[in-house]
Amino acid sequence: MADSAYSAFDAVLLLSFGGPEHPDDVIPFLENVTRGRGIPRERLALVAEHYLHFGGVSPINGINRAVIEKLRTYVDVPVYFGNRNWTPYVEDAVTAMRDDGVRRAAVFATSAWAGYSSCVQYVEDIARARRVAGASAPRLVKLRQYFDHPLFVQMFAAAVTAAARTVPDGARLIFTAHSIPLAARSRCGTELYERQVTYACKLVAAAAGYDEYDQVWQSRSGPPRVPWLEPDVGDHLSRLVESGTTAVVVCPIGFVADHIEVVWDLDHELRTQAEKAGLAFARAATPNAGLARVAADLLAELRDGRAPARVAATDPPPLQGFSVDGVLCTPACRSD
Repeated sequence: MADSAYSAFDAVLLLSFGGPEHPDDVIPFLENVTRGRGIPRERLALVAEHYLHFGGVSPINGINRAVIEKLRTYVDVPVYFGNRNWTPYVEDAVTAMRDDGVRRAAVFATSAWAGYSSCVQYVEDIARARRVAGASAPRLVKLRQYFDHPLFVQMFAAAVTAAARTVPDGARLIFTAHSIPLAARSRCGTELYERQVTYACKLVAAAAGYDEYDQVWQSRSGPPRVPWLEPDVGDHLSRLVESGTTAVVVCPIGFVADHIEVVWDLDHELRTQAEKAGLAFARAATPNAGLARVAADLLAELRDGRAPARVAATDPPPLQGFSVDGVLCTPACRSD
């Protein structure tokens, strides 16, 4: 293209959670993730084993780099990479953007959802990085949530269909997403995270041709006395076995890529549980690098000034919008 298709922005920033890339990184990374939460050292050591099972390398940074490379084929502005909890840190990314002369950039977060940790905290990350970069920091606009974007729904529906072909007919479809404490459900408005996940499950099931399915939660942490969203996926699998279910397709709807919670909690722990119970098991793929197509379309919404692309269905939950320390995050994501 002779002229930038995204001329309103000088750059794009992919913002993610982060993950270790060497065994020596694992404990420091987990300390970053849990800072201020009082998590016992022995709990960190237990979670560290999940990463060490894969050589101390989380798949997420490699996937994000693949997203960036694919996104670069859709846009003709620089694409930067920043994380909350591990290198490359978002503060360093925004400082590099400043030094490169970037004035206004769009931010694509690798979370499709509303809620504190899945949306608001990313906005806080952006605001913190801008403060570190100082008065010359670029203006940043966080792209909207995309839990019901047509491409997002299509990718998961296709993945469910492909997974179902690998197990006997009649397999039970199970959607799973990361659980959160019940006390956090309304932190960002009327259980919005839970409502968006429920809605996305309905959309993907319909697109894949399922009238019946189950929705569960996974990967809770913290003391047992603190209630989290339930049912847990492992407990639910046990109940399905008791009821005579012989095959399942598990769709990690809450994860846009193969986080450790997918490759360990589902591909290792849950699959092992299923195999021991004699249950045929298939796990639907996550979007992974295909996420670049969603990011590109969100950028095109800004370029064209069009309404958010959403799969039409009854009673859609809202897109969460707010502004924190000059960082805009609205349903339409307009910058000033």
